[in-house]
Amino acid sequence: MALRGVWQLNKLIVSYCDWGGSSRGLRAFMESHLPAFKEINPQLEVVTELYRGQHPYLKGLYCNKNERVVSVKNMTPEDILLCATRLRNSLGRKVVKLKTRHVTKHPSVQGTWTTDLKI
Repeated sequence: MALRGVWQLNKLIVSYCDWGGSSRGLRAFMESHLPAFKEINPQLEVVTELYRGQHPYLKGLYCNKNERVVSVKNMTPEDILLCATRLRNSLGRKVVKLKTRHVTKHPSVQGTWTTDLKI
């Protein structure tokens, strides 16, 4: 995803094993979908790493020095393409868990209304 015209994902690292069964889908992805993915995204640096005996994963390195790691163990090439596209489209910000469902700039001093209140 672009923020102010600048793509946020700088580098995509594809880590796989050359003989493991859990990397079968990623090896097929590298043969079929990865060259087209590189052509569509010239701003993105795609690096492949061989780690023998390890499960495959995709790692995205972003402009704001954050990184996201997605496990692609036993996935099909189409699912791996979807994961790579989601990494490309995300901004790389940390996920912030909201404390309540009710979000406002000026919270009530009395608190939020719920059905459990007894008057």
